[in-house]
Amino acid sequence: MKTTNMKDNQRLRKLFEDHFEGEPWIDVQIWNAIKDLPYADAAKNVYGLNSIWQMVQHMASWRQTLLRRLTGEHIPSPANNYFEPIPVINEQAWQNTLQQLRHSQEALLNYLESGIQMDEVQPGSSYSRYELLQGLLQHDAYHLGQIVLVRKLISIGFTPQ
Repeated sequence: MKTTNMKDNQRLRKLFEDHFEGEPWIDVQIWNAIKDLPYADAAKNVYGLNSIWQMVQHMASWRQTLLRRLTGEHIPSPANNYFEPIPVINEQAWQNTLQQLRHSQEALLNYLESGIQMDEVQPGSSYSRYELLQGLLQHDAYHLGQIVLVRKLISIGFTPQ
């Protein structure tokens, strides 16, 4: 049996911490990009793009799904890829979405503290746990770029379609 490489776990933990609200190499943090965004702006669809709210919901859902998969659950990917219409648009609903993302962050950090073996291939996947978590970081960075772009479009007056 292989021993857990805690350095991998610690490195991944630092990357997730920095990317969320620390000092990441890309110099943009997820939390700082969304925490002060008014709910009405978060809900805007600019030129057919997903709203920031939908992107945050999508990110939180994929984080939760990956964690459940990493702990052995078989969860198929939904046809909508977790891009769903926002059923209720108000401040409380936006804060709930932000808290879902925050909770997913805490759960990821707890998972990385658990000492799980990172180089083993995850059952039901062709990727190791390490590769899956690196993929999640890449996924978050991709959508963070979209969030920053949509915020800029909203700030210069592009109107929703």
